[in-house]
Amino acid sequence: MYSSKTSSLLKKTGVEIGDKVKINAEGESYEGILMPRAGESDDLVIKLDSGYNIGVNPKDAKISLVEKSPKKAEEAEEPHKRGDIAIIGCGGTIASKVEYRTGAVYPTLTPKDMFNAFPKIQKMASVHTKLLFQLFSEDMSIGHWKLAAQAVRDEIKEGAKGIVIMHGTDTMSYTSAALSFALQSLPVPVVLVGAQRSSDRPSSDNETNLLNSILIAKSDIAHVGICMHGSSNDDFAHFHPGTKVRKMHSSRRDAFQSINTSPLAKADYKTGKVEPLVQNYNKRDEKRKLDLQDHFSENVGMLYVHPGINPKLVDKFADYQGVVLVGTGLGHTPTNPFDNKLGKSIAPNLKSLADSGVSLVMSTQTIYGRVNMDVYSSGRLLQEIGVIGSGADWTPETAYVKLCWVLGKEKGQKKVKELMMKNVAC
Repeated sequence: MYSSKTSSLLKKTGVEIGDKVKINAEGESYEGILMPRAGESDDLVIKLDSGYNIGVNPKDAKISLVEKSPKKAEEAEEPHKRGDIAIIGCGGTIASKVEYRTGAVYPTLTPKDMFNAFPKIQKMASVHTKLLFQLFSEDMSIGHWKLAAQAVRDEIKEGAKGIVIMHGTDTMSYTSAALSFALQSLPVPVVLVGAQRSSDRPSSDNETNLLNSILIAKSDIAHVGICMHGSSNDDFAHFHPGTKVRKMHSSRRDAFQSINTSPLAKADYKTGKVEPLVQNYNKRDEKRKLDLQDHFSENVGMLYVHPGINPKLVDKFADYQGVVLVGTGLGHTPTNPFDNKLGKSIAPNLKSLADSGVSLVMSTQTIYGRVNMDVYSSGRLLQEIGVIGSGADWTPETAYVKLCWVLGKEKGQKKVKELMMKNVAC
């Protein structure tokens, strides 16, 4: 929302948010899309063709309309005809603005706002939007995974040919894994997309990511995955498999990387091309019936192994159904096999958990590579105790989500082990 003064000026010139405008100010000329913004600011924000946003003070500036946004016609049609691609909003930086009184970022944009702000969306596909909830991803819970899975099911039932989910990046890999397990026999693409920089920041990556995600949603790659920048430039995006993707940098645009595998595809909305990067993938089949399996245990913990870990910390998980151990190296915890006076072992405490029925799953802090508890005596001891996961190449996050999902279906440790070690999602 702009200040009343600026809003009045825009009204006089016949310009609305989403229109392409030209602004001449202080000897410079700028052309781009008029963007929404938070606060009661006088300054206009426009997105240049380069993808960067700039702010311009409209005082003594000449504002002219270059091209009207086609949004009006689309909005008139939307109640009568559902678009082929569903855009579901779950908040996050991609749907955020800076609240300029405090400098903080808040999720305030709805999918419809994004739809109207970026006219290119309407040229790429027939879409419709739905706001599911508006949260930063660190505030999401397991219950939100279930809501998202059910929303996808509902959209597919209504005939959606592809799903785009706008989501915060911090925990997006958890949600992508959860949806990968919950949405079995998936008939169409389900694409999670986020942004590293909010919509009113210079070099915001939200438009590029969103356009590429729509391109993936139109493709024949019927997987759950994450679509984000493939490099730090606005050139292409990678579509990463939902269970093998991780945010590997706090702020880079290309923070998301496929782990222990390659991306599923490369997308470039400027050329309209999607290039599969793997030979075997689940192809779109709209006749295939979705099997929703959205039961997750909310009683699963994660323990990051570290030097000097207090064995009493392990005991705190006695009331849990399962625990994911984020072990060192190949999948280790302190076992102190040489009885060093300064050493500690958490093996007895882990055995106590396992004996009481708690399922213990190993992952590795190295992120890349497989868990292998057959190499060293400490790993073999952990397996004797009942820790599972040797041979798995999952990330700690995916191991956690899968254990939540498995314990939502199975209770006995033997059945839990069988399902945990079975490949049920990509």
